[in-house]
Amino acid sequence: MKEFIVKHALKISGILTGAVGGYLYYYFIGCNSGTCPITSNPYISIAYGAIMGYLIFDMFKKKEKKTDGEN
Repeated sequence: MKEFIVKHALKISGILTGAVGGYLYYYFIGCNSGTCPITSNPYISIAYGAIMGYLIFDMFKKKEKKTDGEN
């Protein structure tokens, strides 16, 4: 389990950071009328933030080097 967490630490931190950011966006900016599809519901806002955090943090991973035998 520890190996999994270490291997995917950047992705996990991106998900957590995005989820917190999504909730903060809902709480401080949100939509009071209920007509905004993302910001009117805290669960959707948290999920959207988590997905965006994952995608943004995933851009910063190091690329794996190819060995001589691989194409």
